[in-house]
Amino acid sequence: MSDVWSAPHHPSPVDAVVPLPGSKSLTARALVLAALADGPSRLVRPLRARDTELMAGALRAIGVVIEDAGDGDWLVTPGELRGPATVDAGLAGTVLRFLPPVAALAEGPVTVDGDPRLHDRPNAGLIAGLRALGVQVDDGGRGKAPFTVHGTGRVRGGAVEVDASESSQMVSGLLLAAARFDQGVDLTVAGGLPSLPHVDMTVVTLREHGVDVVATDRGWRVAPGPIAALDRVLEPDLSNAAPFLAAALVTGGRVTVPDWPEVTTQPGAQLDRLLVLMGGEVERTPEGLQVTGTGAIRPLVADLGEVSELVPVLAALAALADGPSRFTGVAHMRGHETDRLQALDEVLTAVGASVRQLPDGLEIEPGPRRPALLDSYADHRMVMAAAVLGLAIDGVEVADPGAVTKTLPDFRERWARLLSEPIGASR
Repeated sequence: MSDVWSAPHHPSPVDAVVPLPGSKSLTARALVLAALADGPSRLVRPLRARDTELMAGALRAIGVVIEDAGDGDWLVTPGELRGPATVDAGLAGTVLRFLPPVAALAEGPVTVDGDPRLHDRPNAGLIAGLRALGVQVDDGGRGKAPFTVHGTGRVRGGAVEVDASESSQMVSGLLLAAARFDQGVDLTVAGGLPSLPHVDMTVVTLREHGVDVVATDRGWRVAPGPIAALDRVLEPDLSNAAPFLAAALVTGGRVTVPDWPEVTTQPGAQLDRLLVLMGGEVERTPEGLQVTGTGAIRPLVADLGEVSELVPVLAALAALADGPSRFTGVAHMRGHETDRLQALDEVLTAVGASVRQLPDGLEIEPGPRRPALLDSYADHRMVMAAAVLGLAIDGVEVADPGAVTKTLPDFRERWARLLSEPIGASR
């Protein structure tokens, strides 16, 4: 039988300060750019979790030297990129989509594979884009993993149109490596582009490394040139802050996340606005971002296309709200670690809510609450959503809670400290 976690029931107000490790999204980008830079770089306070360890392992497999530098830091030294190699992407979309353009710069074949669910994650837009830039990719016509990139040590680059409607990571993956292409890249986006803030994050990070990147009418242009080495301190992961800050609303308590950046490209920065809409009080204090519950959770009607990674926790709050909510703009969530719209439908229905799936989102109407054994769907965000539900609903259990190690390995320990309780029992 798989591990089952009893999510703690905690109706009394919490009052906690919750420090968080570095951003997964920024750590992934920092690793790739450090691997392609013109000298060694030190990454300070990176996220050390399954996704980022897989990214480091993938880069090591093709010749990059990544060493522990004490206090959890990484020292990254570029090396001669080479194959043959087989890369384990696990279930990480960042590895699936950021590694192949780097592998195209290696000498020799690099195969990308991972967990069974990775074989369902869409990647056709990136693969087609690489081919248009002169890279040979063998994928059996699937547009998904496993596939092999046959690197020749260089990429022609130039103009390319990319269908990134299923994931903005396809755009970011090409932009991150583009300065090392002979002609750089002039990338045009075809169709829609979900999670635009993540592409903005990529562009800002590239510029911090001295890369010449400009926005065009329908995309971005990256000039060929060096990528400067850069020592970088990673911001805390604001998306991982979501369940902890949500706990303030559910319990009518107070939670502070230290070191909340004044300016950031992380989509999680929108939590302050969204939690106010759902009834919380938000204040920036000398200690960090502080969220205080008011005793009520208000429904939310919003287009969440830019912040889809926040949707599972916001959906959990919606199931506990005092009226119906409607989330739109998130059709691409069907291609995440699991089909998150279907998974949220099943989870929220199990605890008593009424859910209707829309073509691009969910309608959620709270109902009589009931205990339930919930599946994690091998998805870290679903474990976090279940933890939020458990605060208000006695008897919520989560199968395979270890899925949360993808981005926050000690989530259950941090959750217990938030509630000043022993770590929840597993069976």
